[in-house]
Amino acid sequence: VQLQASGGGLVQAGDSLRLSCAASGGAFSTYTMAWFRQAPGKEREFVAAIRSSGGITYYADSVKSRFVVSRDNPKNTVYLQMNTLKPEDTAVYLCAAGKPIVSSILSSSAYYYWGQGTLVTVSS
Repeated sequence: VQLQASGGGLVQAGDSLRLSCAASGGAFSTYTMAWFRQAPGKEREFVAAIRSSGGITYYADSVKSRFVVSRDNPKNTVYLQMNTLKPEDTAVYLCAAGKPIVSSILSSSAYYYWGQGTLVTVSS
């Protein structure tokens, strides 16, 4: 599965941004899709995930109530709607695909395929 993330950019605090991740070359609808982010000098951290059917979602506490993850299986695309952005949201955002068990949803090692990332910069 190849993943291509897009939609990053430079925004101001309080703005919104929507990231997209287009998948090709695999059975997209069978994978749990996730977003992770990595800020300069920091470890990669989980942001959000959505199960294959789209009915179950997971969020990091830091983005809960501000970010929404969704997917369009016929379009092989997963989205991350980011609202009320904060400077601490600045990072490279990466999408990933895998089939993790519940206890591994937040773990980057549970995902098989990764996109190249898209940079989000939030100015104060």
